[in-house]
Amino acid sequence: MPVITLYAERFSRFVGKPVSVEDLAKWLPWIGFDIEEKGTDYVKVEYNPNRIDFCSYAGVARALKGFMGWETGLPKYEAKEPTATLVIDEAVADVRPYMLAAIVRNIRLDEDAVVELMDMQEDLHWGIGRDRKKASIGIHNLDVVKPPFRYTAVEPTSVRFVPLGKSEAMTPKEILEKHEKGVDYRHLVDWAPRYPLLVDRDGNVLSMPPIINGELTRVSVETRNLFLDVTGPSYEAVEKSLNVLATALADMGATIEKVYVKYPDRTVVSPNFEPEKLKLRVGYANRLLGIKVSDEEAVKCLEKCRLGAEKVGEGVLDVAIPPYRIDIMHEVDLVEEVAIGYGYYRLKPTIPKAVTVGEKHPVYVVADAVRQVMVGLGFLEVMNFTLTNERVHYEFMRVKPENPVKLANPVSLEYTVMRELLLPGLMKNLAENKHESFPQRLFEVSDVAKINPRLETMCERRLHVASVSSHSTANFTEMKSFCEALLANLGLENWQIREAKHPSFLDGRTAAIYIKNKRVGVLGEIHPEVLNNFELENPTAAFEIDLETLIPKKKHSP
Repeated sequence: MPVITLYAERFSRFVGKPVSVEDLAKWLPWIGFDIEEKGTDYVKVEYNPNRIDFCSYAGVARALKGFMGWETGLPKYEAKEPTATLVIDEAVADVRPYMLAAIVRNIRLDEDAVVELMDMQEDLHWGIGRDRKKASIGIHNLDVVKPPFRYTAVEPTSVRFVPLGKSEAMTPKEILEKHEKGVDYRHLVDWAPRYPLLVDRDGNVLSMPPIINGELTRVSVETRNLFLDVTGPSYEAVEKSLNVLATALADMGATIEKVYVKYPDRTVVSPNFEPEKLKLRVGYANRLLGIKVSDEEAVKCLEKCRLGAEKVGEGVLDVAIPPYRIDIMHEVDLVEEVAIGYGYYRLKPTIPKAVTVGEKHPVYVVADAVRQVMVGLGFLEVMNFTLTNERVHYEFMRVKPENPVKLANPVSLEYTVMRELLLPGLMKNLAENKHESFPQRLFEVSDVAKINPRLETMCERRLHVASVSSHSTANFTEMKSFCEALLANLGLENWQIREAKHPSFLDGRTAAIYIKNKRVGVLGEIHPEVLNNFELENPTAAFEIDLETLIPKKKHSP
């Protein structure tokens, strides 16, 4: 969780009135902070990553002023018309295609502000940029470079410049090999034939996104004008990062100026400070929170959270969201803002009127019954990650992916998709335990994920069971008997096992499992190629069944 240290004296300048450490410790928790440490002149607080606008003194002060009623309503940010241009070269399209920019003028920086600026940059790299994968930020001294600026891609050894913190010029290739940041983040660009570079009119290098800025544009206490650039493969993350940073600098007293950003096929102007709009049903908020506020009171609650709100119908509000509030995406998020503005401390705990006794969800009733039978049949239960990768899940199993649930921002190549089958994980378990004695009989009862366009989330969880038996004489007949024993002990009557084909299993030794004439699974002997892929020597038989048919649908929602 991100942390910010707030010194009371400096913070008081941001809110425009004296605020003590005791005041901060008392009120900050009610707007979403946890107090980690309290000193004589400071508090160290932790905040939720979705409120990345809290990464600056300006952002925290903005929220606290609203909550305390010192300054309410939608903050209005204006950016002057652009005088500078940023040209996006077509060469970056395959590396890091998006960049947006802004100019910041007449900012007054001291040592604390410079440190805070760098901290904000790193927090945004982590919170929105996902450690620079989706977005990375450059903050430059505008006065030492000349527009128009050009974002291009260059050969690894074709340019030399002095990276930040160094005294000798280096090529992009040398930076990736020798500079600390280059070593840390080389994986983001070293696969490309050409590396991204931001240069000015005279060819001076501002930065090598997303790795390092140039020493030429280092920001110091003497800097008065800044050039901000944000680049990445996600336009949304780039735009959000720029808005959070630019609005914080505006609240620090700077003037923001737009920049023409010319792509090969279009021209945009950034930053865009236009507030987004959402509607809130006051009755919906009251039902979720268990309170009774009028339309007018709901407007005041939202204004205390620095949102704009006006009544557009009976029980309906039109809510304006400032550009730095990237966490508000749904009506329920506005309900949370009403609760904050109303004051969580005003909510009174109540005892439920209905006395009920809890019971297991039908999904877990079925899962526990399957576990009991499988353990009784001599199988050992395992629990694997729900995340995997295409190579293990599909290639090793000789299966072609049809519509996998892919991660938009995987942390590593090991975890890039959500599993849609349990069997690949069990095969991996066997591969990792070849040194143990045989026979090895394993099973897993857990969730898999599949695309379902009929749902709001476009994805659903389904309960599966899978098992493997690996030893020198493992065969179809053995696994068929285990499968039949499972189905019989679950009390099922209308089930069948019919001959079938499956790429993961041997032809002629594969069957499909039907329940109520619906195909729900497969069993058989694992194909030798699959065994070779997992480097297994013993024959292996397996089955996998989708258990959703056994779960009462009226009680179960995916």
